[in-house]
Amino acid sequence: MPLLEIERLEVSYGRIRAVQGVSLTVEAGQIATVIGPNGAGKTSMLSAVMGLCPARGRVAYDGMDLRDMDVEERVERGLCLVPERRELFGEMSVADNLLLGSFPRRPARAVIDRGLEEVFARFPRLKERRTQRADTLSGGERQMLALGRALMSKPRLLMLDEPSLGLAPIVVREIFVIIAALREAGVSILLVEQNARAALQTADVGFVLETGELVSQGPAAALLDDPRLIATYLGGAEPLPIPVRSKSSTHSIVDMS
Repeated sequence: MPLLEIERLEVSYGRIRAVQGVSLTVEAGQIATVIGPNGAGKTSMLSAVMGLCPARGRVAYDGMDLRDMDVEERVERGLCLVPERRELFGEMSVADNLLLGSFPRRPARAVIDRGLEEVFARFPRLKERRTQRADTLSGGERQMLALGRALMSKPRLLMLDEPSLGLAPIVVREIFVIIAALREAGVSILLVEQNARAALQTADVGFVLETGELVSQGPAAALLDDPRLIATYLGGAEPLPIPVRSKSSTHSIVDMS
């Protein structure tokens, strides 16, 4: 049974149909990526899965229909979204932003402390800056903080909306290495990304969304060799040196209990 099933999803804003009949699945332990141009409906799709906007169609998570679940219930069951704008609390410290990530599940203090140590082990720079205000961080550090805050909720499925947006190439590589390592730590990922080459290099399967509709899908490696996608999205960009399923990343520092 897939961890996430989306069937005939539709999202509309007035007369504008942002998502039209989209169906896809994400298997446990998998990175699935959705690529496509601006305005294709990628963010609307994630918002619908998270319960942030009205939608039609069926969304099932771990076999459960999400239709009647609010956002908090979805988070408690292991769904988490890192939005494009990261939505950090700039006037609060790095540590306090991380603590906010654990609140929806209301764990014991010992679990929270263990979660903080796991996040700091994965993101040493956040540990160095734990007392700094979030609005003093660099773009890459803010993305790491957004990821770390999401991990504090112990997600089984992590949805990422444009994690490389606005970042320098060297930082983009680092973010995608982290995403690949999260899969090895047991976190399934639905990745929405405009950097199509980096996304397909990292993912197991890919979906191409254009004007609200899926126009192509398949193994990520096959999509990387698709002539149409090369012409439309990949161009002459050089591959990022992103290790995939490396032995060094198979240990888990994200406690999924």
